[in-house]
Amino acid sequence: MAISATQQGSDVAALLQTSADRYISLGDLLKYNKPDNRDLLIQTYGDQGITGFLELTGAVKNAGTADEVQYWEEGRLHKTVAYTSVTNGVVTVADNDPAVVRLNDVLLFSDGTRAVVTDENTSGTTFTTIPLDGTAAADFDLAASGTAVVVGNIYAQGTDQPTAFYNTDVTKRINPFMITKETYQVNGSQATNIGWIDANGQGDYRWYVKGEMDTRKRFLNQREMMMLFSEAVTDTDTVDADTIALASGSVPGSEGYFQAVERRGITTTGDFDSMADLDSIILLLDKQGAPAEYAMYVNTQTSLNMDDMVAAGIATATTAGLAGQFGAFQNSADMAVKLGFKSFTRGGYTFHKHDWKLLNDPTLLGAFSTPLYKGAMVPLSKVADAKSGVKSPALEMNYKGAKGYSRELEHWVTGGGVLGYQTNGEDLAKFHYRSECNLITRAANQHVALKS
Repeated sequence: MAISATQQGSDVAALLQTSADRYISLGDLLKYNKPDNRDLLIQTYGDQGITGFLELTGAVKNAGTADEVQYWEEGRLHKTVAYTSVTNGVVTVADNDPAVVRLNDVLLFSDGTRAVVTDENTSGTTFTTIPLDGTAAADFDLAASGTAVVVGNIYAQGTDQPTAFYNTDVTKRINPFMITKETYQVNGSQATNIGWIDANGQGDYRWYVKGEMDTRKRFLNQREMMMLFSEAVTDTDTVDADTIALASGSVPGSEGYFQAVERRGITTTGDFDSMADLDSIILLLDKQGAPAEYAMYVNTQTSLNMDDMVAAGIATATTAGLAGQFGAFQNSADMAVKLGFKSFTRGGYTFHKHDWKLLNDPTLLGAFSTPLYKGAMVPLSKVADAKSGVKSPALEMNYKGAKGYSRELEHWVTGGGVLGYQTNGEDLAKFHYRSECNLITRAANQHVALKS
C-alpha cells in the first residue's frame, strides 16, 4: 500500500502591514528580539559582609584541645573595705568572719580620716579603729556607708611581724566552645543551567555559584555575631557551666564579647554631646589601668556625633587634634586611613574611630528603632603589664584543633555525582560548613560597651 502523508497545521502567512503601530503593538514587534541584557549583578546594599572586627582589633587565633578554654585574671594589688557606718571608731561591715583587716592596718576614709585598726574582732560584723591624728575614738563617727582604703600599717618599736598577710586574688575563668553550622545544596539540573547574571564577576553564569558564595558569607557573618552576642548561662568563673536543652541535645552556653563587657567592663548610656562625655569614660579607663590606644567601632549616628564633638573640641582648643601615634597600624597614619579609621587624642589616649556595619544593617542590629548597642571600645592589639611588659591579646578567638585537624572553618561537599562529588546516590551537591570556636575577652574591665 502506498504511503499517505498529511501535513498537520499550516504555515503562518505573512501579515500585510504598512507600519508597526498601525496593525500590531510595539511590544509584539520586539518579542522576537534578543534583550539588551546587563550581566553585572548590582550590590544594591553594598558589601554585606560584616566580618573583620576581630581581625582589625588584634584578636589572635589559637587551637583549643578541650571542650572549654580555661584562663586566669589577676586581681587588684591593694585592698579596700566596704563599710556601712562608723560609730565611736567601731567600723561595721557586712561580714567580718574572717577578719577583713589586720591589726595595725591604717585605713583612709572618705572624709579624710586616717585610722589604725586596734582590734580586728574576727567574729561578728565589726572591728575597732582609732584616728592617727590623736582624735579620740569616741569622736570618730561616719553615719553614711562608704569605702575605706588600706594605705599601709604602723607598728611600735620592738614588736613582731604581722601574723597574717594579704594575697593577690586570682580569678579562674572558663569559656566553653560553641559549634556553628550551615549548609547549601543544588540539584544536578540547576547546577548545569546558565542564567543571565555573571554570578561571581568572573564570567560564571551558573546561579548556584552565587547561592554558595552568599551561604559562605552568611555563615562567616553569623559565626562572628555568635562570638559577639552569645551568652553563658552562668558567670564563667565556675568549672561546671550550666547547659541549655535543645531538641538535638544539651549545649553549654559560651560567653560572647558584649556579655563579658557587661559583666566585668565599662558600659555607657546616652550620646556623645561634648568632650565631657568622652572624659567620663577616660576617667574610668584610668582607674582600670587601660592602655593608651583604643579602637572605637560605632554606628553611624554615634560616628556623626563624635565628629561634631571632636570638631567642637578643636574649635575651642580642648583637644590635641589628630593622633600622635598609630601603634596598631605599624605607626602609619596612612594605613589607619586606608582601613577606614579616623583618629584623635584626648587625655593621653588615642582613639581610632571606625563605622561598624553590623550596627547599621537593618537586617541585623539596625533593625531596632532604639539601638541595643551603639558601639564598643576595644584596647588595640595587646594588653600589657606596666612593670613586667608581659603582653596578652585583648581578644582571643579560639578554635578546636589537634594534630593538623582544625575546626576553625570546615568545608566539605557531598553528592551523588553532581559537580563530581560522589559520596551517595542523591542527585544533589550539598555544601557543608562548620566551626567550633569561642571568644576570650581578656581584661574585660578595660573594654567599653556603648549602649542606648
